[in-house]
Amino acid sequence: MSAPPQAVADRADPLLRTEPGPGAARCLGLYAKLAAGVTVVTARGEAGPLGMTVSAVTSLSARPPMLLACLRDGSRTLAAVRSRRAFAVHLLREEQQELAARFASPSTTAAERFAGTDTRQVLGVPVLAGALAWSVCLTEDVRRYGDHHLVVGRVAAVHVGGGRPLLWHDRRFGALTEPAPDGTA
Repeated sequence: MSAPPQAVADRADPLLRTEPGPGAARCLGLYAKLAAGVTVVTARGEAGPLGMTVSAVTSLSARPPMLLACLRDGSRTLAAVRSRRAFAVHLLREEQQELAARFASPSTTAAERFAGTDTRQVLGVPVLAGALAWSVCLTEDVRRYGDHHLVVGRVAAVHVGGGRPLLWHDRRFGALTEPAPDGTA
């Protein structure tokens, strides 16, 4: 069993504990350089489906199968994940930039986000058709760290299709490129 976060912090170098650290703008500059697959996380809310674009999603465990997603504090989707204890993670295809932007917009309502999308229910969770891959997860744990919550989900259903993922890097969408046939760049 690992030590609680405060116990780890107490053992850290005293200089690290008193140092304020870099500013948020510098950290966001670093985070922008992290390449990530673009996902949409959905959940069933009290009034219908909810969802948001998320770039911080990763595999956590193969046995048992688990995913980890970082959801913004105060989001309606996070509230639904906590209350309903289930959510879906959709890895978007490279041609789904508009869908990613729609689910990321803070001014777009839940109804507008889902308008025109082919959605079905899997284990009571809204699942978007056409994604490169999706999984429905049962919520195992939710913990707050700073302005986000880490959500751990046990994979209960999964679908993997063909295609190429939509990527997020340097604050813009991107796609994989094919290497040159002779191996030169």
